[in-house]
Amino acid sequence: MMTLPRPTFTASQALGAVLMAGYVLMLALNLPGHMSYDSLAQLHEGRMDVRETWGPALYAWILGFFDDISPGTGLYVAASGFLVTGSLLSFRRLRRQVSWASVILAALLLLTPTFLIYQGVVWKDVLFANLALAGFACLAQAARAWDEPRRPWWALVGALLAFAVAAQVRQNGLVAPVFGALALAWVAYGRGWRSSLAWGLGGLVLTLLASSLMGVLAQPAQAGPDAANARGLRIIAHYDIIGAAAAKPTLPLEEIRAFSPHAEQEIRHRAVALYTPERIDYVAQDPDIGLVLWGLPDEVVFSQWRSIVRHQPGAYLKHRWEVFRWVAATPKIDSCLPIFVGVSGPENLTTALQIPPITEPSDRALYNYGSWFLDTPLFSHITFGLIALVCAGVLLWRREAADVVIAALLLSALAFAGSFTLISIACDYRYLYFVDLAAAAGLLYLALDPPYGRLRRRFR
Repeated sequence: MMTLPRPTFTASQALGAVLMAGYVLMLALNLPGHMSYDSLAQLHEGRMDVRETWGPALYAWILGFFDDISPGTGLYVAASGFLVTGSLLSFRRLRRQVSWASVILAALLLLTPTFLIYQGVVWKDVLFANLALAGFACLAQAARAWDEPRRPWWALVGALLAFAVAAQVRQNGLVAPVFGALALAWVAYGRGWRSSLAWGLGGLVLTLLASSLMGVLAQPAQAGPDAANARGLRIIAHYDIIGAAAAKPTLPLEEIRAFSPHAEQEIRHRAVALYTPERIDYVAQDPDIGLVLWGLPDEVVFSQWRSIVRHQPGAYLKHRWEVFRWVAATPKIDSCLPIFVGVSGPENLTTALQIPPITEPSDRALYNYGSWFLDTPLFSHITFGLIALVCAGVLLWRREAADVVIAALLLSALAFAGSFTLISIACDYRYLYFVDLAAAAGLLYLALDPPYGRLRRRFR
């Protein structure tokens, strides 16, 4: 009697099943999505085609696009989450083999708040991280097929679109396409430095042009020129002036004093008393301080800010270091909004959107589950940053085509975190979510085909 071969279930298939199961579980636990004030405000902008906040116009447009298809944010959460799942699924094509260790690692990672909870929150920080990961995943596929007879245009176009949207969705998201361009330049270097320069620089220019066009088209016609970035810079300048004055009580504020001695005294005494490197919100909650700060002309505020940076760098750097320490290390994580579930926001927005502010029992159970991870290494940007650094080092040592692209993903996440030394105004955990997601993705990629053999040969 002929014996039929027994079907085999490969590690690659098992990894695909685990990733899809994790995606379905995330949707089951989180749909139609968790929404804070920021989420509600930008959904309202997208649905009504208006401009009311200084959040990215393209993000509001994206929420509005999915809302037109299916009211609410359920379809958006499903699409955003699949950017991550699809990217991780595509990693299997980048390696010659898939280890069973990667299957176990994937199952564990998908049960952490990084994937299980954050992917269900309607925040631009999450979408930016997902888009950046998708961009590098597409670029890695292009690197894998670079020397094949047919150029991998589909992967290159996918990377361009993902990076272009990412650069608009997060104000400092430009770091992702910059590192993507560097990785593309390295991939093309095999055909000479001219080819490397053309592909790297050309890819970056095309991405920035596409991103700028998206930003313009997403702006509501009646809203006029987008002033979001200018307003954001003005808020950072306010925080830096107050923070430097708090760091050095004798700090001169000559430009502001020359325009308004009253404003100088309000900043020096009233605003400084409310200052904390944890977040700007405490100062912003005093309406009188807000009237004083926004009553100053732009030229006065930015002239004072430049004067502090140039002539009082110690005070400026002391303030900036403390603010960065809060956002990167989250010394009191409960103060940094580590977990958000349910729907919460002002009544005018929830009423206009017909989305009731509510926290379901299932939301509370999810919050309780996430709280188990607080004060552990699995809820620490420092932990994920170190993982990203080590994985990037190993990948650059192995230095295969796709390895360099994934290393660029990890380094871009670290550079993204570094940019907050200059722009951070609060310690909200979500701001550096890209670091956590990139590190987890890089670790999974490395686990697919660990370089055990090379390491043994290297140190034998």
